[in-house]
Amino acid sequence: MRAVQVTTLDGPDAIEIADVADIEAAGNQVLIDVHAAGVTFPDVLQTRGLYQIKPPLPFTPGSEVAGVVVTAPDGSQLKAGDRVAAFPGLGGFAERVAVDPTVVFPLADNVSFEAGAGIPMNYLTVHFALLRRGRLAAGEKVLVHGAAGGIGTAAIQVAKAFGAEVIAVVSSDSKAAVARDAGADHTILSAGFRDAVKERFPAGVDIVVDPVGGDRMTDSLRCLRAEGRHLVIGFTAGEIPSVRVNRLLLNNIDLVGVGWGAFWLSNPGYLQEQWRELAPHFESGALAPVVGEVVALDRAADALRALDERRATGKVILATR
Repeated sequence: MRAVQVTTLDGPDAIEIADVADIEAAGNQVLIDVHAAGVTFPDVLQTRGLYQIKPPLPFTPGSEVAGVVVTAPDGSQLKAGDRVAAFPGLGGFAERVAVDPTVVFPLADNVSFEAGAGIPMNYLTVHFALLRRGRLAAGEKVLVHGAAGGIGTAAIQVAKAFGAEVIAVVSSDSKAAVARDAGADHTILSAGFRDAVKERFPAGVDIVVDPVGGDRMTDSLRCLRAEGRHLVIGFTAGEIPSVRVNRLLLNNIDLVGVGWGAFWLSNPGYLQEQWRELAPHFESGALAPVVGEVVALDRAADALRALDERRATGKVILATR
């Protein structure tokens, strides 16, 4: 089968497309024919050895896929021919993947494989961030940074599905259009966003969703109302910011870490709980992954570069078939 291989830790340009041995499922695993794979920022970091998970070389990246079950273990409630999404963690940039049933989810017929491959990482992360860590309540105001990207568009839609008003922060007018299409109620350009937020919402916002980090954190904290929550999801800007913690005292605000992976690894049944809560929203169309560029497996380097250079809008997908 064909698979993307990371053979040196020299970034996206160094990856290779190789013919590798067909994968075989262990007796307790589900074997999936992969039709599409989602591209994530951790995949980019792994090509440089900068992510916390550092598999030995060579390895196949790719943490989320959608496709069709080939074989499934008895008692898994899955069967050959089922349409599914899955979160293998590694190995998804290939024509087949073998995974534990706990990370395999039924995919509604109205959700394409390309859209399904954009669900596991982004939507489960922001569901955990907003509902569990952020304690989102209906009627609250949610400010989303990087709102035209995969995490950003998912955060917009999940916040809206659970009754929030959403303010999207983007870097350009074209990305503002993407955020509006995803369901944002308001869009604000990232240059000078703090003043724009304060002008429109003098009391501040309830929650900030921040997958960007960098130099915008201090201004984000200043956008929060009393007892607001800033959700730290990632650092696509490249810089991990420092915070003067006295800022948290001034308005009784929370700086909240969002470690979805760390949480579900010690609570393996949680992923299926999340999927059951979100599935009706996918079936109704209230949650609809914003698919950006879809590229062939042979162009995996291009897909990774789009995220690395922050050019991507929506979810970048690899089509494996």
